[in-house]
Amino acid sequence: MLQTRGVAAVEELVILAGVWTAISAYTVHFAAAAPALAISNLVVGIALAVLGLCMSMAPERSQDLNFVVLLMGAWLIVSPWVVTRHPGTGTILSNVITGACVCLFSLTAGGLLMSKRRT
Repeated sequence: MLQTRGVAAVEELVILAGVWTAISAYTVHFAAAAPALAISNLVVGIALAVLGLCMSMAPERSQDLNFVVLLMGAWLIVSPWVVTRHPGTGTILSNVITGACVCLFSLTAGGLLMSKRRT
């Protein structure tokens, strides 16, 4: 249990990133300008929060889910340009920074899990 404590802490950051992603369209105020992106962020945010919760409950078995979280982070980075034609600066900054953080959290948790498996 103590060996996976750091992994659980990183996965709790994924939960926070998921909650932020879900509410970011309404906080950054792009829900009216880009409703399709707001729905995409809401769905991805809820999925990230649920995955983060599942992975923090059983971090030793979350190796495969880290790849899914990494893909969701990559989607957050590219989604402003894929979903909308002309995204605003706030939209781009919110999604790119959140997506980069989610990718970083996923890679960190995966690296910690890999190092724990070697020892």
